[in-house]
Amino acid sequence: MAKKDYYEVLGVGRGASADEIKKAFRQLAKKYHPDLNPGNKEAEDRFKEINEAFQVLSDPQKRAQYDQFGHSAFRPEDFADFRRYSSFEEILKNFGFGDIFDVFSPFGQRTTGREWPREGADLRYDVDITLEEAFHGIARKIEIPHLEECPACKGTGAQSGHLKTCPACGGSGEVRSVRKSAFGQMVSIRTCSTCGGRGRIIEKPCPGCRGSGRVERLRKIEIRIPPGVNDGQYLRIAGEGEPGLYGGPPGDLYVVVHVKPHAIFERKGADLHCSMTVDLASAILGTEIEVPTLTGKATLKIPPGTQSHTVFRLKGQGLPHLNQRGRGDLLVLVMVHIPEKVTKKQREAVKELFSTGKVETTPGFFDRLREYL
Repeated sequence: MAKKDYYEVLGVGRGASADEIKKAFRQLAKKYHPDLNPGNKEAEDRFKEINEAFQVLSDPQKRAQYDQFGHSAFRPEDFADFRRYSSFEEILKNFGFGDIFDVFSPFGQRTTGREWPREGADLRYDVDITLEEAFHGIARKIEIPHLEECPACKGTGAQSGHLKTCPACGGSGEVRSVRKSAFGQMVSIRTCSTCGGRGRIIEKPCPGCRGSGRVERLRKIEIRIPPGVNDGQYLRIAGEGEPGLYGGPPGDLYVVVHVKPHAIFERKGADLHCSMTVDLASAILGTEIEVPTLTGKATLKIPPGTQSHTVFRLKGQGLPHLNQRGRGDLLVLVMVHIPEKVTKKQREAVKELFSTGKVETTPGFFDRLREYL
């Protein structure tokens, strides 16, 4: 069954702004999220479809790929990295509506609490690869320095038995003050200055993390760079960023790829460019030459009478198209070598073969002006 157009799924036009796409997703999520439709398989499938469309259209790079190539721009494994909202509350929170719902919740109490799960920070890692590696695609193991929960204190930041409830806020992390006015009671809520909003106070910091609750570690992971990757493109590896706080999800790792310059080839998209030099006789009479490629050598036929700086195209000898079938081309610039010094015998031979005794010039500006006048 063919996939529906992502714009049609969200009910927006192709020229929709980022805010319009976000608004459309939020409205549909309120209607079809599984939390609001328990046991409804149809609603669950509909939400998956909505979420997939939103993850593509909300990302400028993915949206540009989709606008150009449609669904063929993505492989099934590309969707494995899409973020999935575990609950409807998470959607509200991440879309900036959490505070509004908290303030106006029943009985004037915040439903979020002092330790609302927070997503971990994203990380960036830069990796250099060769043009050959960009051609074939590679798997590489890298070491990522990032923070992990301190194993000694389990992330509390305190030595065992030395974490107490804040006496100023009673563990809520907030201090409320009530002021009466002619219109009723005004309740103001501020973060507790004693505990910084944590609701707990560390009496003795953990020596392993010095009270931060986290320690730096090196993690080895394997990344797979696909064939045809371009310089400056990045891979998003979900869940390999910093760990979340208070049970929140980890951030993501973004691997930025840098393709090193090549000694022979210059890259332009999926096409490769190189130059070759032939002698005068080969250019006049024609010949065949061997041209280097990223997979070996190819034969290029030079027809008789080839002029210097002629460009020949070898189909399918370039780089693979990223996430698509086929390859680019190899464009070979052929330059004819004119010797700077010749022997007397060579000079006489050239004159005999090519000299006509006539010198032809191209009419200049003043010649054309005289003809015009």
